[in-house]
Amino acid sequence: MADTMPQAGQPAPEFTAVTETGEQISLSDYRGKWVVLYFYPRDNTPGCTMEACSLRDSHAALTGADAVVLGVSTDSAAAHQRFITKFGLPFTLIADTDTAVSTRYGVYGEKSLYGKSFLGITRTTFIIDPDGIIRTVFTKVNVSRHGEEVLAAIQGDARTRP
Repeated sequence: MADTMPQAGQPAPEFTAVTETGEQISLSDYRGKWVVLYFYPRDNTPGCTMEACSLRDSHAALTGADAVVLGVSTDSAAAHQRFITKFGLPFTLIADTDTAVSTRYGVYGEKSLYGKSFLGITRTTFIIDPDGIIRTVFTKVNVSRHGEEVLAAIQGDARTRP
């Protein structure tokens, strides 16, 4: 069962996970940068593809704001590699095949679609500041404009950061 979803103002839960290349990374590797940690249900599905492409299209501006984008789904590293290649995604995707990361962030659990219940990831994005504190949580994601929303949140949070 999912842990409670962390909220803005709380420390981001630490994790170590495997990327699309098989490399192990930890959240703490990115201390000193803004982290856009976005959880999505599945590679190569319409909403997830729109969201990934929106983040791709805003990637240069996000990098300019000293941010790194990390996408997380339960897909395999090989599926992530195909997704990255097909859509030219310039950021890292985490293969959360054991659901450890998505469970820690409270986004993995029972969902319902067309009257059927199943386990999966609820689309959610966490904006984590350079000190490892969650600044913004997006639970309602506009997949076609998400890159712009994330950039605006980082720019606003950077201005108001103590």
